Amino acid sequence: MKNRRTFIKTVAAGSIGSAFIGCENASTEKSKKIPLGTKRNPIGVSTYSYWQFNGRETPIEYCIEKSAEYGFDGIELLLIQMESEENSYLQNIKKQAFHAGLDIMGLSTHQSFVSPDNSKRQENIDLTKHQIEVAYALGIPTIRINTGRWGTTMPTNGKSEFDVLMDNKGVEPVIDGYTEDDGFKWVIDSIAQCIPTAEKCGVVLGLENHWGLGLTSQGVMRIVNEINSPWLKVTLDTGNFFDNREAQLEELAPHTCLIQAKTYFGGAKWPAFNEINIDYPKIGELMRKNNYRGYISLEFEGNENAETAVPKSLDLLRESFYFKLT
Repeated sequence: MKNRRTFIKTVAAGSIGSAFIGCENASTEKSKKIPLGTKRNPIGVSTYSYWQFNGRETPIEYCIEKSAEYGFDGIELLLIQMESEENSYLQNIKKQAFHAGLDIMGLSTHQSFVSPDNSKRQENIDLTKHQIEVAYALGIPTIRINTGRWGTTMPTNGKSEFDVLMDNKGVEPVIDGYTEDDGFKWVIDSIAQCIPTAEKCGVVLGLENHWGLGLTSQGVMRIVNEINSPWLKVTLDTGNFFDNREAQLEELAPHTCLIQAKTYFGGAKWPAFNEINIDYPKIGELMRKNNYRGYISLEFEGNENAETAVPKSLDLLRESFYFKLT
């Protein structure tokens, strides 16, 4: 633990020093001019993007200072990457981000409501309510939530369960004896029970087009429309659609509260994603048509070293996302 604290202090001090020496990597100086009467969307970065630096345990404190050094406007925290959920830890993180000049603009959480077991669903409802309260303590305006998965994918041929799921492009069989309609009912009933806590805390739930019942835009919007609450919107992930991408992005765009923007410099970690061609200027145009003025959160998921890929990703997003002022 002592070595971990020493490491954090060392890298944080070094990063802060870099930030004051002109921010050589800051992308704002490199970005192209945008049309008159427009303003750039704020660009944040998920701490998920930094795992490549020092492995899965890359500290949040390190991510904050690297984000400030590179010139991001905000940072999205991956909850499972956080060292603690104790209030003292949360407040220190909030203070550090404030002094670094960063908004903590999102919290990426995990839960699963796709289960015939009522006790398991209740466990995840309680978990999500707690996660909302963690966001509130950090002053975060939105959290990413998932539907959860059927859990029927099995590891095979030395590949992990998730690797197999990615090979299958997120598709997995329904649990024997149940239907997708059963799953949607479980998810809708569960998320609906979280809405009062979200409203009380002022935290918007952003349902991501992730795996499970959120695999398609139709699945996401079935849930959002059924619950029909201003406290449930969409976290739009640009990399999680394999088929009919443009149509699915268009369906979610009007309901988006946060964009998670994937980049794959150096090739994608999971081969299936190398088939995806994300046209960010075109997505930027789509979001302008929908008057989207919110945050873009980078999720770097490539094989290139994050030291070079993250700044390049920021350049790309800065050039692609801006909105009209009138």
